[in-house]
Amino acid sequence: MVTDILTETYAQLGIPVWLLLIAVAWSLVWKGLALWKSARINQPVWFVILLVVNTLGILEILYIFLFSQIKLPEVKEKGKKKKKAGPKRKK
Repeated sequence: MVTDILTETYAQLGIPVWLLLIAVAWSLVWKGLALWKSARINQPVWFVILLVVNTLGILEILYIFLFSQIKLPEVKEKGKKKKKAGPKRKK
């Protein structure tokens, strides 16, 4: 059963099965690292992009070594104001 699927895949794609397995393993390792890093530094937009887009590890590697190092300004929530630090009042 599995042999038939692998043989059919090779016949359709013309790519050796071992090369396909290496590409899948490569992609999964980099995707896992990039998803972990984006979740760890609280970047949900990057997490979703990395989860959905499959680029054989290219986008993941760029994210890990380039984009995750860039500090973006934090987005302020609407209607919330920052409290000014001042002297405490005694009651």
